Amino acid sequence: MLHIERFTFNPFQENTYLIINEKKDCWIVDPGMYDVAEYQQLTNYISQHQLKPQAIINTHAHIDHIFGVQRLKKEYSISFSIHEKDLPVLQNAVGTAMMFGLDFNQTPSVDSFLKETTSYSLGDDEVEIRFTPGHSPGSVVFYYVPGNWVIAGDVLFQGSIGRTDLPGGNFDTLIQSIRQQLFTLPENTTVYPGHGPATTIAQEKEYNPFLQGM
Repeated sequence: MLHIERFTFNPFQENTYLIINEKKDCWIVDPGMYDVAEYQQLTNYISQHQLKPQAIINTHAHIDHIFGVQRLKKEYSISFSIHEKDLPVLQNAVGTAMMFGLDFNQTPSVDSFLKETTSYSLGDDEVEIRFTPGHSPGSVVFYYVPGNWVIAGDVLFQGSIGRTDLPGGNFDTLIQSIRQQLFTLPENTTVYPGHGPATTIAQEKEYNPFLQGM
């Protein structure tokens, strides 16, 4: 059985996740550590719990979700994967950081691309990749059936949805992604978003003001 640990990093208060199996293998999801202290917070946790990072997998490639990628790749000699359609977002990351006045000058290289409608294995456990564009052109979510949870990136939040005014974003596409890929999950599914607290599919169906009537 897989379980999740959450860390909140950087000026955007982004959620970084560890997905951990019973053998202490783990994936690092959306590593957003911006400074040395944040980086050490994550790596110290990994060391203290004797975890063995296997890969970095990202829901999307906006800067607040990739600040820590390059350091982690070097630290653990692990691969970095995004959906292929988010490659332009990644390639624009340095320019985006400059717009926000942030120190980020090395775009991490992608080692492989995540494929939707497939499952990825961490030991004996499988996580489903669901394609959810709209916030960015290559956004994906990670759905784990036995644990009844989904890591939703910046697609769906508690009481809100992802921005669609950034390059590659599209409101209608995002709503369609939520309707087809998230609201078809069991209503008691826990949603771990890219920002803010966890929620459930049922809660967002009933109370999210952007999604009433869906």
